[in-house]
Amino acid sequence: MIIVMKTGATRVDIDRVVAKVEARGLKTHLSEGEDRTVIGVIGHDPFSIKDAFTHDESVQDVLRVTRPYKLSSREWRRSDTVIKLDGGIAVGGAAVVVMAGPCSVEGEAMLLETAQAVRNAGGHILRGGAFKPRTSPYSFQGLGREGLQYLAAARELTGLPVITEVMTPSEVDGVSEVADIVQIGTRNMQNFDLLRECGRQPKPVLLKRGLSSTIEEWLLSAEYILSQGNYQVMLCERGIRTFETAMRNTLDIGAIPLLKELSHLPVVVDPSHATGKWSLVAASARAAVAAGADAVMIEVHPRPDEALSDGPQSLTPDNFAVVMGELRRVAEAVGRRVAEGVAAGAAG
Repeated sequence: MIIVMKTGATRVDIDRVVAKVEARGLKTHLSEGEDRTVIGVIGHDPFSIKDAFTHDESVQDVLRVTRPYKLSSREWRRSDTVIKLDGGIAVGGAAVVVMAGPCSVEGEAMLLETAQAVRNAGGHILRGGAFKPRTSPYSFQGLGREGLQYLAAARELTGLPVITEVMTPSEVDGVSEVADIVQIGTRNMQNFDLLRECGRQPKPVLLKRGLSSTIEEWLLSAEYILSQGNYQVMLCERGIRTFETAMRNTLDIGAIPLLKELSHLPVVVDPSHATGKWSLVAASARAAVAAGADAVMIEVHPRPDEALSDGPQSLTPDNFAVVMGELRRVAEAVGRRVAEGVAAGAAG
């Protein structure tokens, strides 16, 4: 249920309504807009919340949320969620943000080289996997905690916030100590214990869509994180598995505007994993921006032919710089803009 407060309701009014709801053993979530406040009610109530506020002059209406995903729905929150990071970077705001870096952290020198190239081209967030879930147990699995240390060093050098993946609930605290954004990969989209644990830590969470997951299943997975009190969740479309084999996956461009209709959460697109071919990444990224994505995530490696994972879909730093220019032009063409990059010397 949601309780819509009247325009002009005071803080005393809001606190009184919240206290009345929580006295029933229910949880509340405040969504405060410029004109009015909406109070979300979470949990099962054997009595009627609607009847409880029939005579409350500060309450405009009590409505039932019809979607199975409550906290992530537009019914719950009309305005877009904006996730703010250090350096003035905001995902979900007016400007498009670019996350870029290698699929895997392979070593300190390589990561620092890539991080500097990303920053110099105008990128905003450094991506890199310290822990890597791979289809084959014999493939490179990442450097683990050593990789986290290298990510911290790259942030110190460049000023770029970092995003990296967590694979198990037991690793959440360690990853969140280093990462500015915690990523949940496609294979773990329905790892419910991991989702809950990520919802209990304070860092923003990027949730990738499962290989064969519907939009509703994806949003319900986001609900697991939100229900634990972490409302800083981003949804990442990274291609889904279809009958087509010419590309690694099929990029669902239509999911972007649909998510914007259904949910207030920021939408990120990963054209690298969606296509699996570096030559297709630029066009797919341009399409994502034109369709309304709040951010794109692009794999960049200084020497893709030597990459320990996902070399065929990685851009060189020079190619990435070209793509950044293209994204700026596309954003301007559809009345948007790409965010300003992190200034040189911003670190520390």
